[in-house]
Amino acid sequence: MVTRFAPSPTGPLHLGHAYSALTIQTLGADGRVHLRIEDVDRTRSRAHHAAQIEDDLHWIGFRWDGAIRVQSEHRAEHEAALASLSARGLTYPCSCSRREIGDAGARIGAMGLVYPGTCRGRSMEDARPGDAIRLDIGRALAVAGDLPGFTEWGPLHSGKHAVEPAYLTRDIGDPVLIRRESGDIAYDLACPHDDAALGVNHVIRGADLWPNTPLHVLIQTLMDWPVPDYFHHELVTDQTGRRLAKVDRSKAIARYRDEGMSPKDLRAMLPPLPAIPWAP
Repeated sequence: MVTRFAPSPTGPLHLGHAYSALTIQTLGADGRVHLRIEDVDRTRSRAHHAAQIEDDLHWIGFRWDGAIRVQSEHRAEHEAALASLSARGLTYPCSCSRREIGDAGARIGAMGLVYPGTCRGRSMEDARPGDAIRLDIGRALAVAGDLPGFTEWGPLHSGKHAVEPAYLTRDIGDPVLIRRESGDIAYDLACPHDDAALGVNHVIRGADLWPNTPLHVLIQTLMDWPVPDYFHHELVTDQTGRRLAKVDRSKAIARYRDEGMSPKDLRAMLPPLPAIPWAP
């Protein structure tokens, strides 16, 4: 059993993070639990947020095994994975802005706007500074062949799941692997790469990332990385039912600490932690 908690240092941790971290620690109690700082978004990641994350996790009682993996320190590995995909003709450069994609009539899919393929005919030799790099989902599916399914243990989607090519083409489209202008490695490449590098065999994360899972299985298949089991837990919401997120400026764990709350008090505010579903 190897799993991980992988926060992004783009803001302070909130109750949703605490619930996820403690769920991961509970379900991974009989194995290894890693801490990974996902700081590949260089425009938003901050070192002081990473330090605060470590401090807050210690405070709530989350413990991890081994050294912290800082994602940005492994860019060369991510670029090597991208080069492998590009060498097989599976990527292309894209200069389209979000506004141009919307103006082209892109529909809303599972992960946002589905790219309409405007730049799909370009070759990697045509790449210019500032271009995004996209995965050609149609070519990728052809090269991958029969995709393996994956096992989901979470309360919302429990069971064996096939990866449907129609879902990937219709609801995902050609995902970004390198971000436009910033040149940052995208989550959907860095995440499955680092899971493989850490030997993660159980990915435990929030239900908001359920739509990304078939794409990650596709990339794992293309790169000959193991396909882990998945557990997508329910999200912590506020009194209106809206999920807590840094973009909504949800109240930070540090604020509760400053107000004199104890770790026990904070844990009492969270939903009950799930039982281990794979226990005998």
